[in-house]
Amino acid sequence: MDVSQMETEEDLLTCLHIKFYHPQQSSRGIYHQLPVGNRNKRPADEPLRLGRDRQTCTFVLDDPRVSRKQLALHAYRTPLSPDTLFAVQNLSQKGRMSVNGSALGFLERADLPDKALIRFGEYEMLVVRESGEAKGNFEVEFEVLPAPPSRETGAGVPSMTPIMDTGSCHCVTNSFPAELRVHGPLETDETLMYHS
Repeated sequence: MDVSQMETEEDLLTCLHIKFYHPQQSSRGIYHQLPVGNRNKRPADEPLRLGRDRQTCTFVLDDPRVSRKQLALHAYRTPLSPDTLFAVQNLSQKGRMSVNGSALGFLERADLPDKALIRFGEYEMLVVRESGEAKGNFEVEFEVLPAPPSRETGAGVPSMTPIMDTGSCHCVTNSFPAELRVHGPLETDETLMYHS
């Protein structure tokens, strides 16, 4: 491969945009070890590890509640696609992790779609893949979000499950805010059920 081909390939690196949110991020220096706002080139054949251990992790979250090794992002390719794709692996033995609402146990992996919401502890991590053509390397760029990305994606928003009209009320009214308390049977709007 000549130099001009290498330069063209390097200009087209896949980029993982990793956007963090934590409810106490403004009062704690959680992200000061992360290169926020800068793109970092990474070799595709090495997993990108995230956690609090500076020795074993590629990027560090300075938070005692984060596992020493929290998670790893693995780049991979398939014979059917020219794209560099990614999978996430839960490296925490004690902490719970979910990917787009599905639980991921210790050492379990999940393929990431182009946009994925990963949650662990009080962290929300939105991972967005920007496709490129380079095979040997990819880039990662960190960002801190002012609001939880679950609001944008709708993950974690309570669903409005319809309740059948039985003619009786078996509601525990004290567990709901006053504006949501019901005195009598509930009715559902079928248009809401199919369009929400």
